[in-house]
Amino acid sequence: MSKISPLAVIEEGALIAEDVEIGPFCFISSQSTIGKGTKIAASTCIYGKTTIGENNTIFSHAVLGSIPQDLKYAGEEVELIIGDHNTIREFTLFNPGTAGGGSKTVVGDHNLFMGYVHLGHDVIIGDHCILANAATLAGHVEMGNHAVVGGMTPIHQFVKIGDYAMVAGASALSQDVPPYCLVEGNRAVLRGLNLNGLRRHVAREDIDVLRAAYRELFESGKPLQENASALLEATSSEYVKNICTFIINTKRGIPFERKES
Repeated sequence: MSKISPLAVIEEGALIAEDVEIGPFCFISSQSTIGKGTKIAASTCIYGKTTIGENNTIFSHAVLGSIPQDLKYAGEEVELIIGDHNTIREFTLFNPGTAGGGSKTVVGDHNLFMGYVHLGHDVIIGDHCILANAATLAGHVEMGNHAVVGGMTPIHQFVKIGDYAMVAGASALSQDVPPYCLVEGNRAVLRGLNLNGLRRHVAREDIDVLRAAYRELFESGKPLQENASALLEATSSEYVKNICTFIINTKRGIPFERKES
């Protein structure tokens, strides 16, 4: 049985699964779908066409699915999709997509969004990510899996953050972060590999291979994309292939301090 406070406002048409908990003074829109086992604390508002998966924990005063903060938005149908087992803390704001970005904002599974995190329109988040307090992602940002964004950090629109990457707290990021790397500063620049994150998930011998690739890519002084293409052809490491492919496909560039060869 669902546990829904009589003080919550649930519009007719909302699809609410078994075992969902909804606290007092919540608002749930008619187009919402909420999966089983999800808990929604007091004064949370869920607007528009928002789909929330199973076993999520949503804390008080979260606002999910309110219209995009984009002046081009003209009332077209857009969507916010949230996966399973996410923790969404107080005063977070997730916007849906826009017609210009595919009309969907998509959040994966097992993520932690701390207080005051903002996901702008058309953002894509993978699995097992952590966004610390007041991390703010502009429109069209994409994050891979196991990525971390520190607190008080703004991310520019269209930026991509690779798997196992980390953006240090109080940074300001305007370019793409390759997989497995750490950036820090205002403006954020590469500081090395995200070794703490890698050691939790990646074998030591693979980290050693990544260290060598990092030095070749970012410390040799050779043209970055040409170097990445050559290394991609030469390596048998899936990790190195991932970082090289990311570099070759970047649109906003990689924030690193170029050295003379």
